Amino acid sequence: MRRLPLAAVLAAFFIFLVVSVSVRQGVLLLVGAGMGAVLAGARFGFTTGWRQLIEQRNPQGVVGQVLLLALASLAAFPLLGQFSELHAALGPPSISLLVGAFVFGLTMQIADGCGSGTLYKAGLGVPLNMGILPLFAAGSFLGSVHLDKWLALGQTEPVSLSANLGTVPALGLTLALLAAALVAVRLWVGPGRSWIGKRWIWGAIALAALATINLVLAGQPWGVVYGFGLWGAKAATSLGLFDPAANAFWSQTGNAQRLTQTVLLDVTTITNLGILGGALWVSAKAGNDSKPLTGRQWVVGLIAGFLLGYSSRLAFGCNVGAMVSGISTGSLHGWLWVPLAFAGTLIGVRVRRHYQF
Repeated sequence: MRRLPLAAVLAAFFIFLVVSVSVRQGVLLLVGAGMGAVLAGARFGFTTGWRQLIEQRNPQGVVGQVLLLALASLAAFPLLGQFSELHAALGPPSISLLVGAFVFGLTMQIADGCGSGTLYKAGLGVPLNMGILPLFAAGSFLGSVHLDKWLALGQTEPVSLSANLGTVPALGLTLALLAAALVAVRLWVGPGRSWIGKRWIWGAIALAALATINLVLAGQPWGVVYGFGLWGAKAATSLGLFDPAANAFWSQTGNAQRLTQTVLLDVTTITNLGILGGALWVSAKAGNDSKPLTGRQWVVGLIAGFLLGYSSRLAFGCNVGAMVSGISTGSLHGWLWVPLAFAGTLIGVRVRRHYQF
């Protein structure tokens, strides 16, 4: 599809949302489209950045991610402290989180994408990620169905750094921990490395700005995984395969209400659709350079995609919902997620290499 017709389709959908749903949802679609265009245009891949750090001792991707976290934190902490109607991305420290983060870090390397990566690469027309997208949704839904059993293995209440320390000390601690992460990266890669990649820098700045706009408009931080799980839950419910009233997660008031509403009222769904559209707009000019896969690679990749969705729900988010939004809004679970996901990634890159992805 050429860019002009695609832009017309996105514009028509924007107008439809403004007229039939709400102005907020229409603007959130544009925010999502901007995210998709930035992710695809800058090739700002969380998965890729971690893999390049491990395999090539290239720190540029992780530096870009740390910059994104720092800028998003500088905006989010004061906003959350000033406006009580805005909510942080809080998740409970739990066995579920630890297992989910590790499995997610492993499988995202095999599937070559996290939640946002799967979306924007599907928008770019990468065949594997297009195939993974519905399996990610199915896995996320199944993870939500099983979540109460995982939480029963052990959990504590969510911990907000701002609530416990105050806005300014919590922000200072977050920035200090991000600086410590860069020191750890320096020790990992050694001297003589190029630290600044232009596309990573402009991508981080743009994504931080868009994530802040999303927080203000949606009242909650940028997320991806919930939208996937909601799609799966609505599909299973409409087919008579699932009774949400009998499930601990989907019987919760907010979740049960969303199942009765159009998905166009869900803020995560709208930004996800926007990411797909923004990436598709970029691909209309750039195309994709994916290589053909063998049958075995397809099977392994699709299984990884399903586990990616399942584990992301157990971990209360992916690189976006748990890491970016969790850390930038002061949730302890974001800081627990990162080392477990990175440990999984250390194994995932080896598995990826074994199957020659």
